[in-house]
Amino acid sequence: MHHFSGWCPPVAVIDALKSEGSWNNDWDASLELLRRHQKGHDQALELPKREQLIEVFSRFYFGGDPDGDPSHWQGFIRNEPLLVQRSFFEELSLNGLAWGFVSGAEPPSARFVLEQRLGLKNPALIAMGDAPDKPDPTGLMQLASQLAGRTLGEGAPPIAYLGDTVADVKTVINARHQLPNQHFISIAVAPPHLQSNDRLKARNNYEQQLLLAGADALIPKTESVQSHLLNWLNNKHHQN
Repeated sequence: MHHFSGWCPPVAVIDALKSEGSWNNDWDASLELLRRHQKGHDQALELPKREQLIEVFSRFYFGGDPDGDPSHWQGFIRNEPLLVQRSFFEELSLNGLAWGFVSGAEPPSARFVLEQRLGLKNPALIAMGDAPDKPDPTGLMQLASQLAGRTLGEGAPPIAYLGDTVADVKTVINARHQLPNQHFISIAVAPPHLQSNDRLKARNNYEQQLLLAGADALIPKTESVQSHLLNWLNNKHHQN
């Protein structure tokens, strides 16, 4: 954004855009923010072509050829904070919970973070280009069917999806519309930049947007999703 306009949008502006539920792709979100900035503040601003924006984005994020050797990347991807460690996924497996990822990230970046930084071996992944962007539920349903080892619908295990955007919640809602006889659960969590004590008001507002979008449950942090799921499964078992 700063490269093309000289303006760095505050985090609150980005969060507000994400809360609209239609801007899961970071390139499209950046272009939309540039359009709005042009319309409201700088009508002389010349909007870049999407290909130009992607090239600049990749230069910052990868710091090298996105399709090249990851050991040569020197961009922001190398210092992104990880939300969980490998042991998180090992515990999910030990408790009989199958897991995978539906990501709007490019496949090279998703694989780099999952396999090289987290040390996961060939994790189940639907990334950019594998399915339409969220909130289209196609990718979620493809991954869920793969993890379940069967066609989704009556008799299939429940599918829970954890996300930190309105688009993630809407993905689950849209999946329910397409497969009403499949049990989908939307679990939401505030993103990391809202987790500090001085952002409590902004976090509460963001979480309200997740609930209004249809999230079934809010959790305080990603690590607590396992205990939430296990409690839900135990309660479901006792009810039956």
